[in-house]
Amino acid sequence: MPDGAIGIRTGWARRAKAFGIVLAAPLLLTGCISGPGFGGSGVISTVPGAESDPGSVAGAQANIASLSEVVRANPRDAGALNVRGTAYARAGANSEALQDFSNAITIDPRLYQAYANRALVLRRLGKLDLAIADFTRAIEINPNYDQAYVGRANVYRQTNRADLALADFAAAIQINGQNPGAYHDRGLIYQLRGDHQAAINDFSAAIERDATAPEPWNGRGLSKLATGDSKGALDDFNAALNLNKNYADAWLNRGMVQEQLGNRDDARAACQRALSLSPGSAVARACVQRTGGVAG
Repeated sequence: MPDGAIGIRTGWARRAKAFGIVLAAPLLLTGCISGPGFGGSGVISTVPGAESDPGSVAGAQANIASLSEVVRANPRDAGALNVRGTAYARAGANSEALQDFSNAITIDPRLYQAYANRALVLRRLGKLDLAIADFTRAIEINPNYDQAYVGRANVYRQTNRADLALADFAAAIQINGQNPGAYHDRGLIYQLRGDHQAAINDFSAAIERDATAPEPWNGRGLSKLATGDSKGALDDFNAALNLNKNYADAWLNRGMVQEQLGNRDDARAACQRALSLSPGSAVARACVQRTGGVAG
């Protein structure tokens, strides 16, 4: 990732649909802006699983004060405003982030990173048309900015415009074939369409480019299960859990596969763990009850 990049969780979707197991659902929200430290241009970057890193949020809060000193010393520095805006966004201060991105754009109307960053916050707030407009403007300024294509594609996916989303993912991959988020998020569309081999190929491509993110492993496990490869699915769910032991969906998916394989005790333990992490999960609760556990 380039120095000063913001890690954006651009699409690691929550699984909410069952076919005896939790299926990958369409993306609901971009999520927190998080990732490694600041500096430079504040360029967005898709980083699998970045949203789940609490340290990144704490780091953003700690950086805001020092970044504000930079802004006070250089109030007309669009880049400084953009970088502080990313820190505000990572800390969940959406209004302050939007103000900084907008001020940066006023100073430098061609700062495409600020348009894309503002779009991510707008998407988080549910202002999807405005988010699309900002992503589009970023692309108009820099047609080779793959992150903006990925961001816009995820809004299209969220609003059930799969063909437009696929076109944007394809553009992002053509520009930067090393972007794991583009492959993962495109894989989710293929998965929902029932094209599980294409989904497996994209999840595998995401893993090849970043094996440290749990979501592609979990997504690939779901599609492997759909094609009858229960053992391969279990291996992928376990890989996801090795990367994030608090990944409720992967625990539930592991439990459901173990139940299918007849491993009742292992299934119960996994589903109980999923329920402890996600107490509102009716699927996890039902799994615990079916396997003889107490869903308290």
